[in-house]
Amino acid sequence: MVLVIIAMLLLPGIDAIAKWLSGSVSAGQIAWSRFLFQIIFMAPFVIRTQGQWFGPLLKLHLARGALIAFTTLLFFAGLKYLPIADAISIFFIEPLLVTLLSVFFLGEIIRWRRIAAICFGFIGAMIIIRPAFQEVGFVVFYPVFAAVCFSFYIILTRRLAHQEHPFRMQFLTGVSGFLVMGLALIIGDTGGVSILSLAYPTQSEWGLLVLLGLIATIGHLLVAFAYQRAPVSILAPFQYVEIIGATLLGLILFNDFPDPITWVGVGIIVASGMYVFHRESRTSENTESEPNP
Repeated sequence: MVLVIIAMLLLPGIDAIAKWLSGSVSAGQIAWSRFLFQIIFMAPFVIRTQGQWFGPLLKLHLARGALIAFTTLLFFAGLKYLPIADAISIFFIEPLLVTLLSVFFLGEIIRWRRIAAICFGFIGAMIIIRPAFQEVGFVVFYPVFAAVCFSFYIILTRRLAHQEHPFRMQFLTGVSGFLVMGLALIIGDTGGVSILSLAYPTQSEWGLLVLLGLIATIGHLLVAFAYQRAPVSILAPFQYVEIIGATLLGLILFNDFPDPITWVGVGIIVASGMYVFHRESRTSENTESEPNP
């Protein structure tokens, strides 16, 4: 639990750096740099792992990389216009989306209580989105689209979790995300897409990009180690600590603080997510207690 809490307080640093750089470096280039340095920092951990690099699971790794690349791009694009806490709060409809998608892609069964919690969670997101939409327009939906991409990423992660070493998963995801974002930058810069434009960062900007990659690597490794030591049902609710870290950084660096209406939406999303985690935990316990046929 301590490892997850530390990770959730660290990870908003990624978003703070991305928002800080958004005026001079495009979201696509920031995302590409994140994957570049993730590969560099993860390489020493992957050397000793075992497994096939070009086996049948490679296509799933490539798909995960593409999904996390688009997640990162869309979320960083939204950060240019939204306070960090608002963007992350909207993004946290992701656990609710994963629960919904698991019905179609993993064959899981959810009852009316979890369906109701998911609906309330979406209402909470709309409470945050509506006033922000009036201020910044359609870009407020970038975190929503990012959450959709990340939800599919989590579905693939669940399929791979018992077949692949977590270090290799992170490394191959970084390689795939790096290649996908590199191709997107070439196409986007040629086509004049603003979020995919290329610029040469200054020395200080390179330093911040390296720091961003380091925070991402450390944060995700802490989460990986935590999930090796405790079940998902115990650790998952602690992901909402990230909202605290995001709020503090937003206040310190950008003088942004969520208004009361936003906090209402955040409260609804967190309560809905916590209830879904609780029901999933209860369902898992009941399944494990049933005798084998």
